[in-house]
Parts: sequence; structure tokens; C-alpha cells
Amino acid sequence: MLEYINWNYKPSRNDLIAVYYLEPNNISLEEAAENIAAESSIGTWTDVATLNRDIANRLKPNIFDIDRKNSIIKIAYSDELFEENNIPQIMSSIAGNIFGMGIVNNLRLLDIEFPKSIVTKFQGPRYGIEGIRKILKVKQRPLVGTIIKPKVGLSAKEHARVAYQAWMNGLDIIKDDENLTNQNFNRFRERISETLKYRDLAEYKTGEKKMYVPNITAETLEMLRRMEYVRENNGECIMVDVFTVGFSALQTLRKYSKEVIHGHRAMHAAITRNKKHGISMLALSKLYRLIGIDQLHIGAIVGKMEGEAKEVIKIGDEIEDSLVKADKKLNIMEQKWYNIKPMMPVCSGGLHPGKIPKLMKYMGNSLIMQFGGGCHGHPDGTEAGARAIRQAVDATMKGISLKEYAKKHIELDKALNKWGM
Repeated sequence: MLEYINWNYKPSRNDLIAVYYLEPNNISLEEAAENIAAESSIGTWTDVATLNRDIANRLKPNIFDIDRKNSIIKIAYSDELFEENNIPQIMSSIAGNIFGMGIVNNLRLLDIEFPKSIVTKFQGPRYGIEGIRKILKVKQRPLVGTIIKPKVGLSAKEHARVAYQAWMNGLDIIKDDENLTNQNFNRFRERISETLKYRDLAEYKTGEKKMYVPNITAETLEMLRRMEYVRENNGECIMVDVFTVGFSALQTLRKYSKEVIHGHRAMHAAITRNKKHGISMLALSKLYRLIGIDQLHIGAIVGKMEGEAKEVIKIGDEIEDSLVKADKKLNIMEQKWYNIKPMMPVCSGGLHPGKIPKLMKYMGNSLIMQFGGGCHGHPDGTEAGARAIRQAVDATMKGISLKEYAKKHIELDKALNKWGM
């Protein structure tokens, strides 16, 4: 059997590094790590005559670090193991059969560090943070938006009217929810045409740019048809449930899209929530950025959605020996990755105006804040809720406390009285 542990190995510029949390099943951490390295690359359960010295020398991965105290291992894989521009193949290797191995009790892919040779073969976001700001003509403040509520049940016309109310009162972005697509009570094409008409009217009346984010999630070819319909109606953005449609569909969508791609992470917690098993949101975020998602939901440290502070604030602080040379002061979405543009984080889930200062303190200004109940649940309805949100952002940008600002802004005052700080 090959030995994969190599304490003297220093990762090369062409290595992909995978970082795992590993709990073995009745064997040593080192032996389990050997099995992980073998199964994810050139090995199998026994010696085979077809594995010659040349293959082993070129393609054998190296386990170069084992943190026994924290049960973390780092494996360096040659980029020759991976097909260019093929996320499914990469994940079938480093996150495939290894999760079903009997020698493992728990296994979690914590992080992936990509070499330049892999990164530069991907398109990345078409627009990124700067491109999105350019479209909306908002240079400094965070972008604010709402998800139409209730999630499902409104007709296409009702949906469009609610969107108009929010746009007219200061919000930049209106988004479909993750489970609204093309139901009988709200047909996709009617919703798109109606809502984009109201977007145009809101832009005309307010003098501000507005963005509608329709959910096109479906079978891949149907998603492309829906994307084309959005384009025909002068839409500038599309939303897709990135986890449920899968990596292949996302790569196809990115290939043919001209729109901003907004990524909702519905179902991610099925594999990210258990901190001992599955795949981290950090690793997934990197994959989605390579593929080309412009905006990605990451939860919110001050909201209802579960998530570690580290992963929400920095969406996975880079590991010390990152091969992607990056500015350590920036979160993983904003770091410079060769040809790959930054991805804009979207914070949502239980947000209301009172939480804006703390969220901006943690996340800075390069983010999108999405309010569902925190807009439509305002005591005076959607219009007042939208105004309260903008008032809270304006106060925070000016360095004025919300309590003080609310003295002269009734919508914010009522929001704070209902939800607090």
C-alpha cells in the first residue's frame, strides 16, 4: 500500500489543498487519513497491479499536516487530478466516496484552497460587487431589499404591487422567495412582466435604480428559458437556489447568462449545520464564487438563521497557508482571486431595522441586507417598513444612534417600539 503521510512535503503552487475534520472509526487518525487520501485520488481498498510508479509519483496526494488535538488533516492534491472548469468532478473527488467509508465516524470538508491553475479556468461572477453597485448607482452604503411576503400565496399582480410599495419607499432590491417559482396562483411569466413594469414606474418616479430578483429555479433547460424571458422583459438579475439545482446546472446557467446571478442557499444546512460532518459554508461559498454567483446568501449573525460568527462575518476566515494569495483583512467573498471578481454577501433571516447598526458593524458596507417580516411586518405596513429600513441605514451611515434618529422619523420609531434594538 502507498503511504500518503509526508511530513516533509511542502505544498506546491499547483496543489489543491483540502482541509478536513476527521473522526475515525476504531482506527488511528493517521490510518483514517491515509484511507481518505487514497479513496479521494488514486487508491482503492487493496493493492492493484495497474497502479504503476509513474502514476504514483505524479498523482499521489500528500497528507502534510495532522492536528491531532483538533482532529484536522490537510491533504495536498496535484491539479492534474482535476478536470478544468468542472466543479462536479472536483467534488466527486475530494468530497465523494470518502463520506461513506466505514473507517469514518464523522468527516467534514472544512476548507478548500485552490491554486491559480484551477482558479483561472473559471469565469467567476460577471458583475461582482462593483458591477452591482454600478447598475444600482449606489456607491457606498449597503444595498437594502425585501423578500415579498407571504412567501407563497399572492397572485402575480398582488406580488408586483407589494414590490412597487417597497421600491417607492427606499428599497433597492425586491426578491422572490426560494419556494416561489411557477405555481398556479402566481405564474412565472405574468409575475415577471407585471413586477418589471412596476420596477420601471418606481425608477421613473423616484429617480433611483431598482432591481428585481425573480426566482428561476427549475430543471436546467427550463431555467434557461426563464432566464431568457427575464432578459426579454429587461430584467437585470435572476435568482437560483444554488444548492438544490446543483453545481452542473449553475455552471450551465453562468455560461449562458448576462444577468446578475443571485444565489439563495436553501437546503445548505442539510450538509453544513453539523459541525462534525458534511461540508462547511466556507467551502461551498468558494465553489459558488468560482462558478460565478454574484450575490450569495450567508445568513446573518444578528438574524434568525443559524451560523457561526466566524463563517457569517468572514464567510470562512482563510487558513494560514492559503495558496490563493489574499488580503487578510478582507472576507473570503472580497479577496482578490486572480481573474475572479468579488461576490457580494446577502444577509437575511429575521432582520429588522433595529439590527442594522450591529450588522453593518460586523459586515461593513459591501453587503445586501434583505428584510422579509422586518419590512412587511411593520405596524403601518410595507411602505412604512421600507422607510424605516432606509432611515436606519441613513442613521448608521451618519453615525447617529437609531434611538436619536427615531425622534424625528416616525416609521423608524414604530419599528424600534415593535422589535427593539
